[in-house]
Amino acid sequence: MAKPLEPITRMVSQLSKLPSIGQKSAQRLAYHIISMELEDVRELASAIYQGRKEIRYCSVCGNYAVDDLCDICSDDGRKNGQICVVRDPRDVAAIERMHDYEGSYHVLHGTLSPMEGIGPDDIRIQELLKRLADGKTKEVILATNPDIEGEATASYIARLIKPMGILVTRIAHGVPVGGDLEYTDEITLAKAMEGRREI
Repeated sequence: MAKPLEPITRMVSQLSKLPSIGQKSAQRLAYHIISMELEDVRELASAIYQGRKEIRYCSVCGNYAVDDLCDICSDDGRKNGQICVVRDPRDVAAIERMHDYEGSYHVLHGTLSPMEGIGPDDIRIQELLKRLADGKTKEVILATNPDIEGEATASYIARLIKPMGILVTRIAHGVPVGGDLEYTDEITLAKAMEGRREI
């Protein structure tokens, strides 16, 4: 059996480091890239390299940015006294897709996880507290994931902020729109019952 060519092996090895890309997917991508025009491959590689080189974290909220401030922090219209706290920049993108939230964000870049050795000093909690010290924030919306780490992080941050006299809210969790109760797990149903409201 013929051995794979070394350049293909290197490509597959690098591509398989990407999330959700297993060995077979990496191999398919490598073969596709080989079939592309050389100039297109150069543009792809350049876009990846330049994108990684140019993207940084916003100095205020920690979101992705190309300048010192992200587009949201540099938009004066977004300074309405609300800060939505999320785990990572992908969560900002998800909330922004709603086109409904008009406040600003704070990206923690992680959640508390004692099992993995991630404590309060390992994520951007102190930066959040410094932002809140100016007295302009009226509400902090905790939008971490509804898993064990996200819940623990939200509870910890809420305990720190409440004495400051700032309203602390948590996004609701429960049955998704279009979902069937029959197929919904017990924890999701319990959260849905807790978050019920009068109609």
